[in-house]
Amino acid sequence: MDFTIDHSSKLPLHYQVEELIRAMIELPQYQKGEFLPPEVEMAKKLGVSRNTIRQATNKLEHEGLIVRKKGYGTKVAENTLTTQLNSWHSFTQEMNEKGILFTNFLVQSEFVEVNEKIAGFFNIPVSSKVLRVTRLRGDENGPFVYFESYLHPRMGVLENEDFSQPLYELLETKYSTPVSISSEKIKARIASKITADRLRINQGEPVLIRERFVSDPGNRPVEYNIGFYIAEKFTYSIEIRR
Repeated sequence: MDFTIDHSSKLPLHYQVEELIRAMIELPQYQKGEFLPPEVEMAKKLGVSRNTIRQATNKLEHEGLIVRKKGYGTKVAENTLTTQLNSWHSFTQEMNEKGILFTNFLVQSEFVEVNEKIAGFFNIPVSSKVLRVTRLRGDENGPFVYFESYLHPRMGVLENEDFSQPLYELLETKYSTPVSISSEKIKARIASKITADRLRINQGEPVLIRERFVSDPGNRPVEYNIGFYIAEKFTYSIEIRR
């Protein structure tokens, strides 16, 4: 495998490194459990900073393709299935396309400090402040999903925007930030007391947690979104063509 990148290319260095590592983790030795080269070693061989390597590996880690083991190194994640969807939309667009009327029970926005996961995806220092948009949505029978969206500070989105409108439409039309790539993770959990109170269900009932890592056409992070759905009201459908 040619372990080089093109420093004269218009493509961002971290994107080239990311694509290179994507190809590496498909190699037999790494699929069988061998550790990837250390970040310092890769940085020296590619002629880039360690931060560039970290930016690329953070993205892959958040997609669930690699795992870091403290004190040992980075390996390919076991039993990982990654599917790129042909189309995806904001919640408002999804509901509008299906002709489903919904109600905003809560829409709030405030600047908050981010944790390590979000900081890693955004490639910003831990505890940086970013805009968090909170929305509780449902129908005439009550709420069925609670969302938290964290927006990259690069875009300069204002706290007093009307966040009841489609978010991605707002980002594109007002902040010149079209979204293009969505990496998603879905898992089942039992509702904590906080989640149960928000969704007006009993603690311990099943909920589905949907994480979304959204980027622009240049693969720059735009939004981290996490949604908590009442399990019986949410079906996730994927069509895969061979």
